[in-house]
Amino acid sequence: MPRFTHPRLEDVPLDLAMHALADANRLSMIARLAAAERLSCTGAAPCDAIPKSTLSNHLKVLRAAGLIKTIQVGREMINTLRRDEFERRFPGLLNAVLTNIEA
Repeated sequence: MPRFTHPRLEDVPLDLAMHALADANRLSMIARLAAAERLSCTGAAPCDAIPKSTLSNHLKVLRAAGLIKTIQVGREMINTLRRDEFERRFPGLLNAVLTNIEA
């Protein structure tokens, strides 16, 4: 059974959060998660062509930055956006990113 590390948001520095948000694929994943309550790993993928290892790494970066939470439900890994927690830690950052994601 996989165990995922989810940091306390108080322990996440701004540079780590910014790094996680600096990649176009991860931004796409965050936008998908913001539009849905929860998504499987493949459902959060920015496209079908992304290799599983790359997708796994992107999810790991997002988890480490405190942006997502991953839990196992049966055989699936389900991801949710930690929007409220992230907003308390970095007020306005995620909303600004999501508002301007296509700009």
